[in-house]
Amino acid sequence: MRLAIGISILAAQIVMIGAARFGPMRYFCWAPYDSQNEYRIAVEIEGRSLSPEEIEKRYRIPAQSVNPRAIQEITDVVAHVEGVYRPGDKAEVQVRYRTNGGEERLWQWPLVSAP
Repeated sequence: MRLAIGISILAAQIVMIGAARFGPMRYFCWAPYDSQNEYRIAVEIEGRSLSPEEIEKRYRIPAQSVNPRAIQEITDVVAHVEGVYRPGDKAEVQVRYRTNGGEERLWQWPLVSAP
């Protein structure tokens, strides 16, 4: 009986590690970071662009930097702040980023759904 419980726990851990490693929130995973993300955040509220200092104060992350984890970590922070703490501000946010020196991509808030 103890052996079956032990094997079940070990199997569950292996499944969770696999799921975390390949999911979008893999920055919680124990595996080494395998991407470098250069990013810059631009925020506009009521037609006024926030300064880098204001952006850093708002999200508690630099407005422009390199993040050694998944870019999802940065976009999750922005989405959480805008969706939970500051929904009334109606901020328009753009996160431009390059993963491992690749082509520049854009993430926007409010989320823009694909056509």
